[in-house]
Amino acid sequence: MKISVGSDEKTVLTDFVVEELKRRGHTITLSGPLKGEAMGWPDVGEKIGLEVSSGRADQGIVFCWTGTGVTIAANKVPGVRAALCWDAETAKGARTWDDANVLALSLRSTSTAIAKEILDSWFSHSAVTTGTDAELIERAKMLDAKHLRSTAK
Repeated sequence: MKISVGSDEKTVLTDFVVEELKRRGHTITLSGPLKGEAMGWPDVGEKIGLEVSSGRADQGIVFCWTGTGVTIAANKVPGVRAALCWDAETAKGARTWDDANVLALSLRSTSTAIAKEILDSWFSHSAVTTGTDAELIERAKMLDAKHLRSTAK
């Protein structure tokens, strides 16, 4: 899987996640300080969001101090469904019920042990394809087109 990873800081956590993704056989593209580029959280969230929405990446992973900023920024990009996950169960729900395609993590509150559990859960679940939850995912996806039209006026 092609995964675009970005952060506004390079830390032990970001290094751990990048190495874990490589160990799992994913193809990684780095952005921000992970690639030696100075970037703030809005730029990181947007860049990773664009990588995912354009199809250059299958999924994205973003980091900032709380994880909130990069989540907000990534979700501004049409087609992105970024989820701030603080544990494995949240990651499972984000993938299963929301078809999240960008994982956001907090640099402040995520240990490497918890990050591994989150990655295990994230990569072992996929979106439901039938029933009410599948319908809700499709309705959420339609919000992009609905609001792009309304803001273009």
